[in-house]
Amino acid sequence: MANGNYTRVTEFIFVGLKYHPKLQVALFVLFLSFYLFNLTGNLGMIFLIRIDARLHTPMYFFLSHLSFVDISFSSVVAPKMLRDFFEERKTISFLGCALQQWFFGFFVATECFLLASMAYDRYVAICNPLLYSVAMSQRLCIQLVSGPYAAGFTSTMTHTTGAFRLPFCGPNVINHFFCDISPLFTLICADISVNKIVLFIMAGSVLVFSGLIIIISYIYILIAILRIRSAEGRRKAFSTCSSHLTAVSILYGTLFFIYVRPSASFSLDLNKVVSVFYTAVIPMLNPLIYSLRNKEVKDAIHRTIAKIKVSISN
Repeated sequence: MANGNYTRVTEFIFVGLKYHPKLQVALFVLFLSFYLFNLTGNLGMIFLIRIDARLHTPMYFFLSHLSFVDISFSSVVAPKMLRDFFEERKTISFLGCALQQWFFGFFVATECFLLASMAYDRYVAICNPLLYSVAMSQRLCIQLVSGPYAAGFTSTMTHTTGAFRLPFCGPNVINHFFCDISPLFTLICADISVNKIVLFIMAGSVLVFSGLIIIISYIYILIAILRIRSAEGRRKAFSTCSSHLTAVSILYGTLFFIYVRPSASFSLDLNKVVSVFYTAVIPMLNPLIYSLRNKEVKDAIHRTIAKIKVSISN
């Protein structure tokens, strides 16, 4: 924190979600269910990919990392949010707030670029199927996973460090249920115009650059699919991409709404409602999207269940 005649902020207080007191237990159970389903579904996906040899392909290598990131960025927020349902004073330390913001920003940016890597993988699989196993080498797959983590680290270091090095004047009430960067800006008693520009550029760059990779990949994919003569062939080709497109559409639409919209339409209360969706609901939806819309995953689940039944009977 910068030096000056400011009250030293050692903790922040969350306003939290607004709800009727009678709904407290019901909302706690609902969000706990979301979080447990998220953990079960994503850990199950990681376990399934690891034990089933038929899923040891680049596509599922990326999907296992997506599941890990979903668990991680949800776990940065959910446990504290669940505890705060029964806390009259919802506090978090200054360091805890900085760490929560850092890790949340890291995993969200990582997920965006990881989805871009998955789009490139689908592009190679559909547009160059004969060269797929050669083109998507183990080395390239590792690079396409390492890149998103590096980009996420760079993004979150830039705007989180930029915000927390500035002085906080004393007001320490955050109009949110976690330490998101936008409500934190309202508590800084310094010129934050540069920080807002940096956040807009960084968030915009993450979403636009990764989004362009996805859009360009799918333009080529669509052209390749339209060239397939048989209807069955087109259906199979599109089915391999539909799950990824669904996940991308949900996440990107939500993040663009919060971080890359004009300040004139900015509303912290509306942000909280939307934030609930991408911190609690989206991580839970991804395992469903990739299992219910993916024949290979459903077949792997059936094989695993069959093996478990055999082992129990023996």
